Amino acid sequence: MAFPLSPSFNPSIARNRIACFSKKQHRHVITKDTEVVVVDRDTERATSAGAMLKRIMKRLRSVAVVPIVIASVQISALVAPLVDYVASPGAAEAVLYSPDTKVPRTGEVALRKAIPANANMKAIQDTLEDISYLLRIPQRKPYGTMEGNVKKALKIAVDEKNSILASIPAELKERASLVHASLIEGKGGLQTLLQSIKEQDADKVSVNLASTLDTVAELELLQAPGLSFLLPEQYAQQYPRLSGRGTVAFTIEKGDGSTFSPVGGEQKNTATIQVVIDGYSAPLTAGNFAKLVMDGAYNGTKLNCINQAVISDNGVDKNTGYSVPLEIMPSGQFEPLYKTTLSVQDGELPVLPLSVYGALAMAHSEASDEYSSPYQFFFYLYDKRSAGLGGISFDEGQFSVFGYTTAGRDILPQIKTGDVIRSAKLIEGQDRLVLPKES
Repeated sequence: MAFPLSPSFNPSIARNRIACFSKKQHRHVITKDTEVVVVDRDTERATSAGAMLKRIMKRLRSVAVVPIVIASVQISALVAPLVDYVASPGAAEAVLYSPDTKVPRTGEVALRKAIPANANMKAIQDTLEDISYLLRIPQRKPYGTMEGNVKKALKIAVDEKNSILASIPAELKERASLVHASLIEGKGGLQTLLQSIKEQDADKVSVNLASTLDTVAELELLQAPGLSFLLPEQYAQQYPRLSGRGTVAFTIEKGDGSTFSPVGGEQKNTATIQVVIDGYSAPLTAGNFAKLVMDGAYNGTKLNCINQAVISDNGVDKNTGYSVPLEIMPSGQFEPLYKTTLSVQDGELPVLPLSVYGALAMAHSEASDEYSSPYQFFFYLYDKRSAGLGGISFDEGQFSVFGYTTAGRDILPQIKTGDVIRSAKLIEGQDRLVLPKES
């Protein structure tokens, strides 16, 4: 098994900070125009002399109530002892533009963002996704901005209706027309979302936004019946591929006779987990996995719990699948990279991030990290407390992620070493699995 831990990030340190001091503390920093003075009250030494500054210090000592709050700027050597609190941007902007806000935190959001829909639908989606970031701003919500976003999405949906429906296959147009109408006027549509924003009810906005984005995703999936790019010829002929999405249902059985405790369900010695595998962003990896599932290769497979992951046996005693090259689609790109990892430190993030609880990925091949294991996969148990800058996993961009757990996430932490996959079934997506031609 090849499942290495990556080295820690070396987070950059914010330069702009705020220092808060009280009269009881010994060290004070005072800024007057371009002059900075540091006073150590134990030794009563000043690093810069001058009668004016001495008088300032004398007056400050006579003040009964401090604190002094001083902003330190850029590269001054004096910032080292200051409290590490970011002063700029403001609290609202810090929440909105933090790297943490732009990384999907659920499998549903990650899968929705990965759909290769046309430009108009993506513009609607991006405009609505921004509202979810705006809702994270504490205290006063920018409802005016949210309203503007929804009106913009409505205008695109109405004005570009013909363009949106034109990219949908003929046999799906009737269904797409109904979904499009629901997006505008339906119970989970844009008009309903707009009304909840006008009422300034954050909880209602959140619920209606989720419903509207689900409708957007449904329409986008109708626009994406297959891959939006051509695979390299040597890979297309050599490996299975999944031209779209599939759903796999796992039945997990306790190996020690104990029981699972599903939320809202009765305790049993078996539990079900469903995952959606994504061929839009990882067609070869998802295709190999789908074929293994259809062949029954994972039935009876033992599971092991390691650091932040539930991983399958390596399958050395089974008729395993294909050793697919490492396959990662970077954000903003239209096709995957092969045999290449991403550099998160340089701002590269994958379309399907690992930093999501329940992410599904292939382990590395034992022969080379440029290839995925032909058989061994793992569920990633993301934990923000063990993540790096912006809540991003230290192993982000190093593995072929090809799906997410969408049902049974509460079962994942209950899995222990020795539990068994009793069965794995491809319950949706068989028609999108393309096998290589036999030579």
